[in-house]
Amino acid sequence: FWVDWKDRRMWPTVIPILGVTFCAAAQAFFWVNFRLPFGAVFAALGLLIGEWINRYVNFWGWTYFPISLVFPSALIVPAIWLDVILLLSGSYVITAVVGALGWGLLFYPNNWPAIAAFHQATEQ
Repeated sequence: FWVDWKDRRMWPTVIPILGVTFCAAAQAFFWVNFRLPFGAVFAALGLLIGEWINRYVNFWGWTYFPISLVFPSALIVPAIWLDVILLLSGSYVITAVVGALGWGLLFYPNNWPAIAAFHQATEQ
């Protein structure tokens, strides 16, 4: 249930759109104030920790639902991509265009290693 629902509905559509806003805001703050190009990774790690706390408390703590089939780690690779584009270009415009494009394009294939164990051959 969770692997199918998460991968087909929430992860490819909702999370990239909402996740890039937090990562871009943190990246802009760190770049303007400190000239450090890893604000997106910090924001993604914060979202990752918050997601695991949410999964543990709400699914395991309240209902004892297994939490091994959710994959919020898909935020890390696109956040690294966003920071690398800012580091190499130094431009907000190039980061917004190329970084956001890469954010969306990397999000779906980044889930493949996590769900590879659940791919099974069909019987014919």
